[in-house]
Amino acid sequence: MCAAQDDDRTVGRTGEFAVIDRITAGRGQAPTTIVGPGDDAALITSPDGRVVATTDMLVEGRHFRLDWSTPRDIGHKAIAQNGADIASMGAVCTAFLVALGCPAGTPMSVIEELNEGLWREATRAGGSIVGGDLVASEQLVISITALGDLQGREPVLRSGARDGDVVAVAGELGRSAAGLALLDAGVDCGSDDALAALVRAHRTPLPPYGRGPEAADAGASALTDISDGLIADLGHLARASGVRIALDRAALTPSDPMVRAASLLGADAGDWVLTGGEDHALVGCFRTPPPSGWTVVGAVRPGSGVVVDGVGWDRPGGWESY
Repeated sequence: MCAAQDDDRTVGRTGEFAVIDRITAGRGQAPTTIVGPGDDAALITSPDGRVVATTDMLVEGRHFRLDWSTPRDIGHKAIAQNGADIASMGAVCTAFLVALGCPAGTPMSVIEELNEGLWREATRAGGSIVGGDLVASEQLVISITALGDLQGREPVLRSGARDGDVVAVAGELGRSAAGLALLDAGVDCGSDDALAALVRAHRTPLPPYGRGPEAADAGASALTDISDGLIADLGHLARASGVRIALDRAALTPSDPMVRAASLLGADAGDWVLTGGEDHALVGCFRTPPPSGWTVVGAVRPGSGVVVDGVGWDRPGGWESY
């Protein structure tokens, strides 16, 4: 990835400001952008008067591999994991700031493909890229700051779940983990559309952005996105709310392609559903029936922690950074 090609310009040869000009030229901005890239800072409208903000970082070799994912895939995923956090507060995405570190020898084709993935998913999320930074580094590092607008809603926090709420999920669970396992095992999925779709789910997750504001409008008491794993992320919610989350495994059935992938790899597809991260689905707690499109998977009870079919989970509940 980092070696310069004879017929390909590199970031170092192009120069910082010329690179920035190339990756911002001709890109449209969301209606909330007053001043976009090109000045000392961006200027974004906030009709609600409050701004939802989040940031996340991806490091080459730790969060992605360029022999498994294209630069476009990586740009997509960087936006998706931040946009899902905005949605999980009940807000809509408005703007993204992108800080990029890369070696000077990085071909410009890599940066342009990465930029395409960033912009495409930012647009799908409802926002645009309004600025950022470019620095030299020993490996590819991407840091995203996402901004969102509540549009008059109250934010849906992790701390609002109460005894008697139902727990429901919007989006896919375990597909990214299945795809990662297939990549890790070196399985060639090219001729198998169903297994290839699992790999795509890992490379380019599709958060259900609109479901966050929908949940807020429906009176969700608590909400979070599933970035580390269902059990891990519900564990954070349970601690913040001072409750126990009781999951029903029968409601968390893996898809047939996941079952087939697990059989091929000697794995448990059910564990992917419960502990697999990076699908960036949303899970919420509701005092009334959730909106159509949400699947009820459990309930809130007195106590603490997360139980599955009444039994405490004694294994890792998902991804841990350290």
